[in-house]
Amino acid sequence: MEVRSSDGLHVGTVDHMEGDTLIKLTRSDPAAHGRHHLLPLAWVERVDEHVHLTATAADVRGYWEDAG
Repeated sequence: MEVRSSDGLHVGTVDHMEGDTLIKLTRSDPAAHGRHHLLPLAWVERVDEHVHLTATAADVRGYWEDAG
């Protein structure tokens, strides 16, 4: 399922849940640059045909950089 930031940008594709609090994104998605990335489940605003986040794309990328 596609994941979109609060500003409507594609930030990844869900691979699976990692525990009860994290979403793991596929590394094969072009936005992932060959790496799995994790997002806090708390950032999910709603789910319909996409997962919509409360965070902007810039916030998501910053979170990934900080997480190493």
